[in-house]
Amino acid sequence: MINLKNKVRNIKDFPQKGIIFRDITPILEDRKSFRLMVESLLSKIKHLQVDKVVGIDARGFILAGILAEKLGTGMSIVRKAGKLPFKTEAEEYDLEYGKAKLEIHKDSIKPGERILLVDDVLATGGTMLAATRLVERLNGKVVGLVFLVTLGYLPGKEKLANYNLISLIDYPK
Repeated sequence: MINLKNKVRNIKDFPQKGIIFRDITPILEDRKSFRLMVESLLSKIKHLQVDKVVGIDARGFILAGILAEKLGTGMSIVRKAGKLPFKTEAEEYDLEYGKAKLEIHKDSIKPGERILLVDDVLATGGTMLAATRLVERLNGKVVGLVFLVTLGYLPGKEKLANYNLISLIDYPK
């Protein structure tokens, strides 16, 4: 049996000194690991009633697209500021190592749609919290937050405690 956690590559001092970057590309590059990741995530979310999957720039797009197809839903994207061509809603947030802004098309979410948000790693929670605020501002109902990796030693879990958190790999405190 494949252990997905063993496939995550740990890169010290990236993108800056003191950070350990959890690189998921070895999982994506190995077809058996990739398939196991998708099947494992699906087993954790198949009971949710989802109208749309929202992927977060950029690695979240990979997971969100696959999950949307498997669930038979549509997909929307949340991107870094300035990347979307139509009218947007924006939210500024704090990163583990700075500040940033996310945007979503104003017509991406219909009122009352049940939304599953997807990103690769939960660290401080700033990115996902900003994305949930965007979805909720557009009157979507967040039914779950999906991550491949959760860094339990950072405050993301606490910051998102009011949401249904779903993750495959955990790095505890």
